[in-house]
Amino acid sequence: MSPYKKDLTSAELLAIVKKEEINFIDLQFTDVVGARKNVTIPTRELESTLNHGIWFDGSSIEGFARIAESDMYLVPDITTFAVLPWLSGKEKTGRLICNVYTPDGQPFLGDPRTVLARVINDAENMGFIYNTGPELEFFLLKPDADGNLIPPRPQDSASYFDQPVDMIATSLWRQMTDALAAFGIETETMHHEVATGQHEIDFRYSNALKTADNSITFRVLVKILAEQKGLYATFMPKPIRGLNGNGMHVHQSLSFKANGTNAFSDPGDPHGLSKIAKHFIAGQLAHARGMCAVLAPLVNSYKRLVQGYEAPVNISWGRINRSALIRIPRAHTHESTRIELRCPDPSCNPYLAFAVMLAAGLDGIRRELPLAEANEENVYLIQNNSKGAKLNVLPGTLEEALNELEKDSVVREALGTHVFDRFINAKRLEWEDYRLEVSPWELNKYLPAY
Repeated sequence: MSPYKKDLTSAELLAIVKKEEINFIDLQFTDVVGARKNVTIPTRELESTLNHGIWFDGSSIEGFARIAESDMYLVPDITTFAVLPWLSGKEKTGRLICNVYTPDGQPFLGDPRTVLARVINDAENMGFIYNTGPELEFFLLKPDADGNLIPPRPQDSASYFDQPVDMIATSLWRQMTDALAAFGIETETMHHEVATGQHEIDFRYSNALKTADNSITFRVLVKILAEQKGLYATFMPKPIRGLNGNGMHVHQSLSFKANGTNAFSDPGDPHGLSKIAKHFIAGQLAHARGMCAVLAPLVNSYKRLVQGYEAPVNISWGRINRSALIRIPRAHTHESTRIELRCPDPSCNPYLAFAVMLAAGLDGIRRELPLAEANEENVYLIQNNSKGAKLNVLPGTLEEALNELEKDSVVREALGTHVFDRFINAKRLEWEDYRLEVSPWELNKYLPAY
């Protein structure tokens, strides 16, 4: 998102760059697994780039192209222009998020931003706008005197909603809020999370493409500002055993394209949910196992998705139930009616995550899938009784999640053949590498005994 006006033209952008004495432009995009990629140009090349794009070698980017089809070019999205708040003077730099195109001028189907835009277009053809509000949790860690991060050491000893005593974190919160504002991202709340050293900053709910852009920006910004304070920020799902992990709960709603009203709201329903909302929830529950590898994409993700640490395990929904996969937050107005999916974590590629979440929900609407009764009990407490036995569960490992992804045609089609194939291949290699590793736990457990 840009802090400048929405309909900024190329000529106006060039004028802003000249007036603000910006010397460089970072052109940004992401690879299939969600890593931010960057090409920097001097501003004298900006006009040409706006008119013709800039070429790069796609074969060197994770999951993009083979060597035989490597040439691609970046086309900046002018609406994403912002000035990096941590660089000034001769290093003053602007930022543009780009879409990736093939040499014949077509959107590249391996570009995660293109994947999300395509599913958003499907929703618009059905008459809906897809809105999301991700909540990204992160840890602030203190390196030791030699700069080592292992074992991880939380920066503070505070807990949920506490005011950190040393004020480093609260100072960072304010700096992050100012930096986010420079990108046109409006912060809503900042607070300490449950685990020691764990934090959350929430930004404003908006359309899914904008919030996916904002999520990538947020991850980069948090790391840069933490480093300036001598700290390390990590979005790793489960960096410390015995503490809550980092989640990325995603609030979602559909609005009608024709008039902008909330398509999820029905004041006459006990849960305030329309039939569209219920079908959407049913679709996400039906595809929860199939999309889990995209939403929780690391080996480490499945050490977060376990009982006892406020992360969901069972595939269920409810209003007051924070152990459910999908929760219905209390809505102050009909227009704020939304659902919250609780299994994603902030290591995911937000473009792909939102794409498969939307595709799953739309499938529920198209097929008018019925929604089971809400489960308002603590699922963890009923796990072993007959009612708990009826509940389906999320995959327990990355390998299991990849197997489920391969079986889910709706999720595969949302990703597209190119992204699906390369995502699966990258994650299979990651799982195999993990499977072959001899961990310190194994050595400590077995070496003395056998």
